[in-house]
Amino acid sequence: MSNILVNTIKDTGNNTLLSSDGSGNITTSNLNKPAFEAHLATSDQILTDNVEAKVQFNTEVFDTDGCYDNATNYRFTPTVAGKYFVYATFRVANNQSSLEYFTANIKKNGSIYKKLIQDDRNNYGFQASVTITAIVDMNGTTDYLEGFAQAGVQGSSINLKSDDKCNSFGAYKIGA
Repeated sequence: MSNILVNTIKDTGNNTLLSSDGSGNITTSNLNKPAFEAHLATSDQILTDNVEAKVQFNTEVFDTDGCYDNATNYRFTPTVAGKYFVYATFRVANNQSSLEYFTANIKKNGSIYKKLIQDDRNNYGFQASVTITAIVDMNGTTDYLEGFAQAGVQGSSINLKSDDKCNSFGAYKIGA
């Protein structure tokens, strides 16, 4: 049997891709980074009937490279070019059965990149929970991602619930 013993694997640019401390603990560099996840966690966000709103995912769970703005623009602007797996989960609820439809959007540079629609017009609901995912090419300088929601609620409003288990937005670089 043959063994290859190394403690560091580097690419042709001399960047460390993988290292070991000699005790079996492996550290990877720049794989799946930058990455973030944020939640709508400090208060409910009200959605007005038929009005699209940027969701204010204001509480970071993690942000590996400081690329997510959780205070002003609520957007992810990665500093490394590549493909990113992006996800957003939304939950709206109210105490009356007036929910007609719910739309979730992932936007890239202000334009819809991926859209999901849940239509309940034949059976009005109290709440909806949806998850939307996409793989997005990002240039590593000016491209940004945001999560948007819209609901039809028979002329009233509905709340995006401030529960960190229900409303989240995140992304991470994939190795493709």
